[in-house]
Amino acid sequence: MKIIKNKIAQAAACLTLLLPISSCTENLKLNPTSDITVAGFWTTEDNAKGAANGMYVRFRDQAATDLFTWGESRSGTLTYGLQASQGLERYFENTIDPNFAGPTWLRMYTVIHDANLLIKYVPEITFTHEEEKNAILAEAYTMRAFVYFTMAKTWGGVPLVTLPTEGYDAETTFRTRDTVEDIFAQVKEDLNSALSLYPDNNLSAAKATWSKPAANALKGDVFLWTAKQMGGGNADIQTALEALQAAEVPDLSLQVNYDDIFRYDHKGNNEILMAVHFMDLESGTNYNSDMYMRDDQIPANADPVVLEKLGEGGGLNRWGPSPVITSAFSATDQRKDATYLSITIPNEQGQMVPYAHVVTKFRGYLDPSGRRFLDDVVLYRYADLLLMIAEAKNALGQDPSEEMNKVRLRAYGEDFEAHRFVDMEQEANDEAILEERLLELAFEGKRWWDLLRFDQAFAQVPSLQNRPNDQFLKLWPISLSTISLNSKITQNPGYRN
Repeated sequence: MKIIKNKIAQAAACLTLLLPISSCTENLKLNPTSDITVAGFWTTEDNAKGAANGMYVRFRDQAATDLFTWGESRSGTLTYGLQASQGLERYFENTIDPNFAGPTWLRMYTVIHDANLLIKYVPEITFTHEEEKNAILAEAYTMRAFVYFTMAKTWGGVPLVTLPTEGYDAETTFRTRDTVEDIFAQVKEDLNSALSLYPDNNLSAAKATWSKPAANALKGDVFLWTAKQMGGGNADIQTALEALQAAEVPDLSLQVNYDDIFRYDHKGNNEILMAVHFMDLESGTNYNSDMYMRDDQIPANADPVVLEKLGEGGGLNRWGPSPVITSAFSATDQRKDATYLSITIPNEQGQMVPYAHVVTKFRGYLDPSGRRFLDDVVLYRYADLLLMIAEAKNALGQDPSEEMNKVRLRAYGEDFEAHRFVDMEQEANDEAILEERLLELAFEGKRWWDLLRFDQAFAQVPSLQNRPNDQFLKLWPISLSTISLNSKITQNPGYRN
């Protein structure tokens, strides 16, 4: 085992792009300390369980804002709110560049580092029950797969690190970017390892840790992407469909009331496959705090029905639903009010005019201190799974009506027959599936990836229309701060440092 003899070596490692370890600030102290061996920690199953919990805690930091930023902010579903945007317009106007590149990958590598430690050391630990060891390993492999999948979609090739970095060595610490093909090969290998290790096919108790059904949902997501974006073709589509169907376990069901899916007091409901857990006294707020509105900005002369639905204010309305969203829903779709509210006020002539739009899907809960934005961030849920199955079926020339109509029946209730999906030709089906995903999954961090997977970003995102020469924007720029930490990192094509 490698021994870290002092904190100078660890501090140097923390300054590279691959080691944004949470203790880096503390470790910059140069006082000599006693030797601590890695073997001194990785000895009991309690050590392993504690390390696995730490992996989820650090992953929650990414889910609070970054996953949403990468997966939704540039998709056209958002626009200006009532508050100063603080640069958020660079996302929805698609004017990002290396100086304003969005969240970096640094903290994602912290999660990978946690997973790598578990994958390396847990096999050597004796557990009372072997299935608990296998479950921890399966979750670590699944987490690493999800993080690399997210980074590959965001930046393309990234440095591929599959062993924990437990000291400082310039040759191994300063990495170049591996190819996106290599990243996806690792993602698929990790998912195969995970799926072979899960001791059962049950969802986790609180739906806040990875499980075999959730890993199969991720596998389906991955293979849909490689089929459509990396030349995987029908072979990858077939693999995606089989994985997605395997994820459809009996415990899953659609909530009758769409709004119930997201409520704080309804966490871990039967529609959830995997969510990132947010709880009072455990975590800070998540991204929807920037999409609600302050009490002093709620107009008293707005429609009383809307005011009642809005309730007590909270957060800051820095951005809100764009016309892409507000023009998409029909009046009979129960998802509409559960997703956003449009607030109008009378003008001098007494006519009602737009005032603001507020996202209500993740509106948190109220306590004596005010509104708390601590709803779970959902990664995969049953309706998403159904729509991915529909997408895979359609790509293989099969009828996606069954899955589409399960989703629409919940959405429209008594008005369902007016919205019943009927199988059309493949291209028209794709358009309908993509539109259904917009309505069903708005503000869940899915839309940007959906548009890329369906090759519709430059057709449907308002700020990308009439910009055919800017295809490089499909990938995000590498931030200048990231490149400054490692001169071996090259910028994505099309961006100027």
